[in-house]
Amino acid sequence: MTILVAGASGATGKLLVEQLLKAGQKVKVIVRPTCNIPGYWSNNENIKIIKANILEIGVDEMAKYLIDCGAAASCLGHNITLKGIFGKPRRLCTDAVRLLCEAVLKNKPETPIRFVLMNTVANSNRDLKEKDSFPHKILIDLVRLLVPPQPDNEQAADYLRVNIGQKNPYIEWTAVRPDSLTNEEKVTEYTLHTSPIRSGVFNPGKTSRINTGNFMTRLITDDDLWNKWKGQMPVIYNQN
Repeated sequence: MTILVAGASGATGKLLVEQLLKAGQKVKVIVRPTCNIPGYWSNNENIKIIKANILEIGVDEMAKYLIDCGAAASCLGHNITLKGIFGKPRRLCTDAVRLLCEAVLKNKPETPIRFVLMNTVANSNRDLKEKDSFPHKILIDLVRLLVPPQPDNEQAADYLRVNIGQKNPYIEWTAVRPDSLTNEEKVTEYTLHTSPIRSGVFNPGKTSRINTGNFMTRLITDDDLWNKWKGQMPVIYNQN
């Protein structure tokens, strides 16, 4: 299978690409022209590098990149800097999801493409009406008002949940929700949940980036796991 990965140069995106390659997959990566990528990517016949700012790619061009792909994944996110949080593009994640989905819909693949979005535990799954404490809701409302990446993450998942839905003939999707991201060298045991089992605000858990990449890889390559979680927003925590 060939998988297109957006945000492949990010801390989690690189780990996703590495694990897809280890799983024997071919990968197309979309990376900014000025970003640093691992040197071996350029000499790996299983990687095709597309250097472009993703929001400058048109639907027709993206459709050509996706035409032979069985899956797509987005690890896009906002850099934790003043410019990354408050600068443009403020709807990076949402607009990228929309672009990728519109390109897939244009191609009308015979078999639905698997779309895996890296999201956040700070975003609730509104299909399930997840219950949060009143203080949690108040704080998330403030974050949503003051920190642009929060509504961007919410709207990106909502595009899949509402616009694509559960019965689209061309796209199946999963939005993966890690908690506080950490850097680890190896994949460790982790647990998966339909909804958060702890407050991401007042009692956050931890999720390593490499575990997140591992779960996303397994979703793409394991039919049973995909069928279990498609159309859902699973939460992933490192096993304590």
